[in-house]
Amino acid sequence: MRVGITGHRGLTAEVEEQVRQLLATAIDGYVAGELVAVSCIADGPDSWFAQAALDHGGRLEAVIPAEEYRDSLPDWHHPVYDALLVRAAEVHHTGLTASDSNAHMAGSEVLVGLADELLAVWDGKPAGGYGGTADVVAYAERMGVPVRVLWPQGATRS
Repeated sequence: MRVGITGHRGLTAEVEEQVRQLLATAIDGYVAGELVAVSCIADGPDSWFAQAALDHGGRLEAVIPAEEYRDSLPDWHHPVYDALLVRAAEVHHTGLTASDSNAHMAGSEVLVGLADELLAVWDGKPAGGYGGTADVVAYAERMGVPVRVLWPQGATRS
């Protein structure tokens, strides 16, 4: 089972804790040896899901939206990103260079194309900019990929 991840970044510590629990519960529903997590491994739900899937005994496939993608992520996330990237069984590239919203959406489209299911850490609101979580969910739905929304009841994001 290939499971993609998309979700909001920059969540509060309280919402992060709740989301991590939702992800852990979701992962427990998959057979370890059959789970393949597909992630862009950004800070937040992307990397939390990737690490939890690996801890569960699954595999990781990374999608790199652009050659400059790592540099566009927060510096504090680089060690986590690097550690996950070296553990990826496969790495998929879009062929784009600049890490912008077009590349991020292109990466998400590759991710959705690889996935049997998409987990979305999503509050149900429109995307703040092109390529946001709502756009990825809408794309997955158009492509016929089942989407499972994981969002803590009553949680908000800034």
